[in-house]
Amino acid sequence: MRLATWNVNSIRARIVRTVDFAVREGIDVLAMQEIKCKPEQFPYEAFEEAGYHVEAHGLNQWNGVAIASREPIEDVEYAFPDMPGFLKGHEGPDAPQEARAIGATIGGVRVWSLYVPNGRSLDDPHFTYKLHWLEALRRYTQDTLRREPDLPLALVGDFNIAPTDADNGDPTVVEGVTTHVSPEERRAFQDLLDAGLVDTVRPLVPTGYTYWDYKQLRFPRNEGLRIDFILGSERFADAVTEASIHREERKGEIPSDHVPVVVDLDLRDEDEDGDRPMIF
Repeated sequence: MRLATWNVNSIRARIVRTVDFAVREGIDVLAMQEIKCKPEQFPYEAFEEAGYHVEAHGLNQWNGVAIASREPIEDVEYAFPDMPGFLKGHEGPDAPQEARAIGATIGGVRVWSLYVPNGRSLDDPHFTYKLHWLEALRRYTQDTLRREPDLPLALVGDFNIAPTDADNGDPTVVEGVTTHVSPEERRAFQDLLDAGLVDTVRPLVPTGYTYWDYKQLRFPRNEGLRIDFILGSERFADAVTEASIHREERKGEIPSDHVPVVVDLDLRDEDEDGDRPMIF
């Protein structure tokens, strides 16, 4: 299985290059974030003509997540348990959920396409929401892997966190001043790892950014952030054979400000005769 995650920053604006990338790179499963449309507005036809099934979750022109797969998409969920919601000025636990998570099982792998809240600023209610959202995701991860320790689970997407100083090359992103690099966010990211996940790309691609702001020549200056990740359970991580960050996708006409992150998996198990039937 070749699995990719990509914050496409509006699928309708970038449908041609998104599908072209998936076909050209032989992507089996593509998790997308910031599709910025409702399901009925999603350009399914282009994916279907290329041989993909699609499940999309969007509520308006903001946020939104989707999964495209060459194999059937099963057991779809549009939120993980206790995922908090947000509405500016709304107090209490019953705020409406945003379209930030879609989970599905594909070829025996449980994949979540996630668009973690941005946080906006350190003193904004959205920052508190971000931390609560990540804590709920940690609990879901921990509970799931406690019940199913051998599950190939992948949490992929735009996490809006640069976990280490080496992941931040943007001079405007400063600890104590802006989001994405605060101790609280980095601790929340580490808590996810401690819940049983592995950053499956970093061992194979130690350096490299996945996002560059459109402003102030950030991309030509390579002043980016590494905020898009493929986190996997031990079973998933052990199956990763290759990984890549596709920096070239930040170039060309109307690029997203993010680039795809890709892993190759070998999820075959040896049986008693030494054969290795493929799960996918």
